[in-house]
This record gives sequence, C-alpha cells and structure tokens, in this order.
Amino acid sequence: MSEHHAIDYVELGVTDLERAKRFYAEAFGWEFNDYGPQYSGIRGSNGTEVGGLRLDDKAPSGGGPLVLLFSTDLDASVEAVRAAGGTVAVEPYAFPGGRRFHFADPSGNELGVWSES
Repeated sequence: MSEHHAIDYVELGVTDLERAKRFYAEAFGWEFNDYGPQYSGIRGSNGTEVGGLRLDDKAPSGGGPLVLLFSTDLDASVEAVRAAGGTVAVEPYAFPGGRRFHFADPSGNELGVWSES
C-alpha cells in the first residue's frame, strides 16, 4: 500500500529503452515489467513496481533531483556500473553518513550510490 505524500515511484527518461534495461539489469540486477516499446516498469525486490524507464526523444538535461541507490559494497557497485557501460561521474568519496559515488547511465541520467562504509 502506498503511503500518503511519500515518494512512491521514480521515472527515468532514456534515449534507448533496451540499452537502459540491459545497463540496469547488469549493474544492479534490476528486473522490469514491459508495457510496450516505449515504457518499462522497474520491479523492486518484493515484486512491486517502484519506478519506470520511459523512452524519450532527447537526452536528459540534468539539474533535477538526484536519485540515490543503497549498496552494501560500494566498490563492487562502482565496478558493476563501469562493466555495464555506465560512466562514473564522481569517484567514491566520504561523507558524514558513509561513502558514495555518482554515475551516468548510457542515456546520461545521473544517479548516486551510497554505503554506510
């Protein structure tokens, strides 16, 4: 059940839907619900849809909210992003809550990944 006024769903615009699905599946193990050639829902670990990939005509322009993923092994996540074809935009750095890095997916969306250590 969704919570009133809570962030419920995150949607990313991508320029190549199949490439984006491959990237997120390889880098993070994400699974998808396909809704045709222009949209694919992102399934969370419990099978509930938590977001989506939307086919767009143009690359993201940046400057919007930063989506952060959690990792239990930040260094392995950095390598998984690179191996899947993403670009590490900000190398891992320490912050008061742990460590994090930023990456760009093949369409240019920038996300972050953080870890407690």
